[in-house]
Amino acid sequence: MTERRCHLLDTITSIDASHCGAVIVSGSHGGVSSTGFVLRAPAKPHAVFFNDAGVGKERAGIVALELLGSIGVACAVYAHDSARIGDAVDGYENGVVSHANDEARAAGVREGQRVRDAVRALGARGPRD
Repeated sequence: MTERRCHLLDTITSIDASHCGAVIVSGSHGGVSSTGFVLRAPAKPHAVFFNDAGVGKERAGIVALELLGSIGVACAVYAHDSARIGDAVDGYENGVVSHANDEARAAGVREGQRVRDAVRALGARGPRD
């Protein structure tokens, strides 16, 4: 298996074509507005992690799971009380997966797993490895 790159993006608004096929750990919430940047990206990443923002009303903070799953992108969110919103390094180093879509689960991502371990399960080294 080809090793994927891992990118830490404090905000998913920074996504661009260089992230094609990569694993992204974002500090952004997994709501509709953030997810739109991935949906409109010129090339799709393999996987994206977001902060769950406390899940929110009607699961508004984790809608990325379903929306990205519909285009075949693995997606997981990490608990808002495990890492700061807007801080991708903290999400990578301290985040704990709270929810994952089917594509992420099929690749070995599990609820309760540390984000850094989930990144490895998706075939990427950490950004500093």
